[in-house]
Amino acid sequence: MTKILIVEDESGIVNFLEQGLREENYETISATNGAKGLEMALEENPSLVLLDWMMPVMHGLEVCIKLREKGFEAPIIFLTAKDTVPETIEGLRAGANDYIKKPFSFDELLERIRIHLRYTNSENNDLAIGNVQISVSAHKVLKDGVEISFTQREFDLLAYLVKNKGIVCNRKQIIEDVWDIHFDYDTGVIDVFINAIRKKLDLKKDEDFIKTVRGIGYIAEEI
Repeated sequence: MTKILIVEDESGIVNFLEQGLREENYETISATNGAKGLEMALEENPSLVLLDWMMPVMHGLEVCIKLREKGFEAPIIFLTAKDTVPETIEGLRAGANDYIKKPFSFDELLERIRIHLRYTNSENNDLAIGNVQISVSAHKVLKDGVEISFTQREFDLLAYLVKNKGIVCNRKQIIEDVWDIHFDYDTGVIDVFINAIRKKLDLKKDEDFIKTVRGIGYIAEEI
C-alpha cells in the first residue's frame, strides 16, 4: 500500500486528510512538527509527503531543504496559506514538487497526489514510441538506435508526453508538471520546446508522433 506522510500541526486538517486518503486506499502516517516530520520521512521512507509551510520546532521550508540534502527523492507537496509568487518560487527551489493553497479542495489535492505518484513510479522505466526510445534512468534519447542530445527541459517534456501517451496534456498541466510552476505563466514557451524536440528528432510528417490539440495542448500518439 502506498504510504503518505502528513506533516501538519493542525489536528483538524490531519484528521481530514487521514480519513480521505485512507478511503482512497492510501496508508497514512503523520507528524505534528517539522523536526518529527523530518525524522519520520527519513525513517519511514513514504511515497509522498504533504508538508505544512508554517510548522513548530522546524519550519516546513527547512524540512524540505534538509530532506533533499539527505537524498530524499519522494514527491513533496506544500500545504500552505502562503501564495505569493516569491514564496511559491522559494518553495519550489527548496525542492518541493508542488504547492497547494489552504483552504484546498480534497479532490484537487487527490488528483495532484495521483499525478506525482504516477510520474514517480514510471521514472525508472524505459519508454518508447515509434522509432524513438527513451531511457529515463540513463537520461538518453535514441532514434533508430542513434543517441540524440537533449537539454534537461526538452528531455523532461518529451518523457512526460510519452509517459502520458494517448492522453491529451493541456498546457496548464504541462507547465505545472514539467516546469513545476503553479501560477500564471506564458504557456507559449511549450511551443518553443516542442519545435526544438521535433527538430532534434528530425520528425518527418509521417513519423511525427507529437500532435497539437488546438486550444488545449499536445498528445503523443503512435503513428
